[in-house]
Amino acid sequence: MAANGHPTVRRRRLGAELRQLRKAAGMTSTQAAGRLLVSQSKISLIETGRRPINPRDVRDLCRLYGVADQDVIEALMRAARESGQQGWWVSCGDVPYGVYIGLETGASSIHTYEPLVIPGLLQTRAYAAALIVETVPGITDEQAAISLEVRLRRQHRAHHPARPFRLWAVLDESALHRRVGDREIMREQLEHLNTLGAQPHITVQILPHTTGAHAGLLGQFSILGFPDSDTGVVYLERFTSDLYLEKYADRYPYHVMYDHLQAQALNPEDTRYFVNDLIKGLQAVPPARAGDPLLAPTGSSTAGSAV
Repeated sequence: MAANGHPTVRRRRLGAELRQLRKAAGMTSTQAAGRLLVSQSKISLIETGRRPINPRDVRDLCRLYGVADQDVIEALMRAARESGQQGWWVSCGDVPYGVYIGLETGASSIHTYEPLVIPGLLQTRAYAAALIVETVPGITDEQAAISLEVRLRRQHRAHHPARPFRLWAVLDESALHRRVGDREIMREQLEHLNTLGAQPHITVQILPHTTGAHAGLLGQFSILGFPDSDTGVVYLERFTSDLYLEKYADRYPYHVMYDHLQAQALNPEDTRYFVNDLIKGLQAVPPARAGDPLLAPTGSSTAGSAV
């Protein structure tokens, strides 16, 4: 069983192996649930890594599926024990998108499309702080501080040269025009975006308004890939709840959509020129007064919680 240091990913892999054992035994999840006197949803949640699994459950499932190799059983039970470990964000309190952070932490690649704001992994501290306060009505100072701490810690892998993962971000031009904080915060953010986009493991592309209508107008999404696995997850962020798509039939249209967005967007070099022009525009104007627009923004945003 392939190792991975993160409990969420370990649960997904353990669940996938148990699913393979069930199928090899010629059983449906409904049949397995009936034999063990548990609900079918429990079997499904275990196999998708959405539910913690204890070693006793693993032992019972292996017995049901006719697994005779004791070394295999012990390895799976050990994986179950390790998968019960908590992620680092648990110590931060009630983080509404903890499931996503778990997947993100174990991902080997992330392809994200964002039409409204700069993605969380590419945000500066000042931009992130302003975005959290401005997009979450009624947030307290303590909650904002925790959200900021979590977001900045999520960025460690993106900035760590020894442990990078592949990050590809396609942004609609609107995300660059929408003022978050003041002009200085936006200038710093755009400079940061260009700096990160020059890293070998990070690619940034901009979809200019001149592209016209495109598939990304349907909203934000991220595609997460995992090491040693051909399975992935499509993540759709919402204000009060999130959606995770794991079936191939559900994920495939998003892969096609992302291919189209990449093809329509400016290439990375032209993107840097594009962003530099916006930076020069910000440098050429006096500091904004309260209420001054940065540039004419389009649309509205409820983003800012996770990606």
